[in-house]
Amino acid sequence: MESNEKSKTIKYVLISCGVVLLVGCLCLGLVLISGIGVSNIWPIELPVESTQAPISTPVSKLPEDLVGTIAEIESQVVQIRGLENVQEVQHTMISAEELEEIVVEDFFSEYSEEDARQDVLVLSSLGLLPRDFDLKGFYEALYSEQIAGFYDEETKEIYVVQGQDFGASERLTYAHEFTHVLQDQVYGLDEGLGMNQESCEVDSEKCAAVQALVEGDASMTEILWFQAHASIEDYRDLMEMLDHLETPVLDSAPPYMSADMYFSYEKGLAFVQHLYDQGEYKSVDQAFANPPVSTEQILHPEKYPLDVPLSVSLPDLSSQLDDTWTLFDQNVMGEWYVFLILNKAHDESYRVSEETAQIAAEGWGADAYAIYLNEETDETIFIMDSLWDTTEDANEFVDAFYQYASQRWTSLSVTLSDARLWQGSDTKIAFWHQGDRTLWVIAPDNDLLEIILSELQ
Repeated sequence: MESNEKSKTIKYVLISCGVVLLVGCLCLGLVLISGIGVSNIWPIELPVESTQAPISTPVSKLPEDLVGTIAEIESQVVQIRGLENVQEVQHTMISAEELEEIVVEDFFSEYSEEDARQDVLVLSSLGLLPRDFDLKGFYEALYSEQIAGFYDEETKEIYVVQGQDFGASERLTYAHEFTHVLQDQVYGLDEGLGMNQESCEVDSEKCAAVQALVEGDASMTEILWFQAHASIEDYRDLMEMLDHLETPVLDSAPPYMSADMYFSYEKGLAFVQHLYDQGEYKSVDQAFANPPVSTEQILHPEKYPLDVPLSVSLPDLSSQLDDTWTLFDQNVMGEWYVFLILNKAHDESYRVSEETAQIAAEGWGADAYAIYLNEETDETIFIMDSLWDTTEDANEFVDAFYQYASQRWTSLSVTLSDARLWQGSDTKIAFWHQGDRTLWVIAPDNDLLEIILSELQ
């Protein structure tokens, strides 16, 4: 059995969400530094062919009457952030209609219905999505609704979605986006910080941490920019926009997706605020030179940089499984996704309380997961091997997992290789615990469970 090697590469485009995420950053900014923060962005992994040309949708260059405004914002951001602007950036204004065309024809053109269907199989096995969820359609609708602008790291170009005028929201979006330009020029988003497919396939947990640093920095800078340069009229314009805001697609997002979208901005901003409090932007720059390596460090800034993940590896089980099984994915789950699985399941009846999930996830030390896919039967195998900081931390996760599992599946009175068992509608679940280590396996039948447990215990 061979690993499912995808021929696609990941193109990171930093998306500026000037809509609902405005509210989260606004509230958090007020709490953290008594400022007004809006216009957040999130990075998405866009599946495209490695030879894809730059975005091809017809667009309009920056209108002459905005050149001075843009130059002024750039100068102000450079002064606030303290990073040198060493290369001229291209600017493009696009309409909402042009944005929708870019989303469908460029961002997701190589993300097929089959790709989305297989992703749903995996996410549904973890309880995060219903089995019939239209993931591709949802993504296309979501980004068409939410994007206010984006910086294309590959082409070094800023795209801003223009409303009726270049008002407070658009200028905030630009301040945020231009911070990404400076980050890219000074630190290198791709090669320097490792925000690329190759790095993220090896350690998605580290990628999530770096994204949080990048987004937290841009969010902090836009808040400081707003404090220094926004007018009372700007504030009123933003409040009026929020009063009339309608976001039906985002409102319908599964709970884990909503929470995950906010992670890089809310948690990233709190992480950068922690650094800023220690030494202003000098401390933030030091973090770019020595980036965080886990969502644990983002969630608990006091653990950065000394508390690094332990090492866990899973053996290749190809020779133990028949040739209908393909290794679909293997990576690191991390503290944040442990929390999401326990607390943000699509079915509310599965979830443990937020407090219980946080306590359970906080003791995370390291993990490795692997997912195998049977394309003939649409069955999946999920394996997650975890180490916890202490035996007590492991016990806290075990207690929370038992609660989650008993709410989601039917508990069985028998055990298998000292592992506790549950029965799903079409799956068997095993959970084994010893000291500071836990092993969680989901498979179609007991025979596969036994094979996997015998190899990993």
